[in-house]
Amino acid sequence: VVITKEPGGKSLGLGLRQLLLEEVSSNKPNNSKNPPIQERAELLLYAADRAQHVEEFIKPLLAEGAIILCDRYTDSTLAYQGYGRGLDLTLIDQLNQIATGGLESDLTIWLDVDVKIGLERAQKRGKTDRMEQASLAFHRRVQQGFESIYQQNPHRIVRVDASGSQAQVHSAIQEILHRHFNLSGYPSPSSPESSPE
Repeated sequence: VVITKEPGGKSLGLGLRQLLLEEVSSNKPNNSKNPPIQERAELLLYAADRAQHVEEFIKPLLAEGAIILCDRYTDSTLAYQGYGRGLDLTLIDQLNQIATGGLESDLTIWLDVDVKIGLERAQKRGKTDRMEQASLAFHRRVQQGFESIYQQNPHRIVRVDASGSQAQVHSAIQEILHRHFNLSGYPSPSSPESSPE
């Protein structure tokens, strides 16, 4: 099992992650040194990161039989740039196809939580990134986007109620992965055998 993320999964992505998310790229109007990233430019930067990440990292590992757990992928682009930013969904689908070479996720776990709770949690972690600093209305549109994507893809998206504790959410994710990968030879995360003593 290999864990990765977008943006920032490999070398090109690290620089793009900083550009896309860090405070130095903040969309504050008074920041003349670093003007706001335009919405189409933001979309193309995410696509560039994904194209590099898929070709350089994900595809070779899949060819070796690895299981890839990726924090964010094509559904996030649809939700954030499509529903959140209001960019054309068909265009984003086409761009995702180009960036991934048609590689789709087998399973998407959507951590669904009330927008206000999610933003409060982000603030408690300390420094918030550029996306987390966006308006409440933006985040509500993103959540509505994930809901719509979920409704259209029930065969591969599993919704997890993320309003519980970190341990509860972690356990729910483990159960989903256990079922999806048919780990019959291993104890279930909820079974007594897997509980730490």
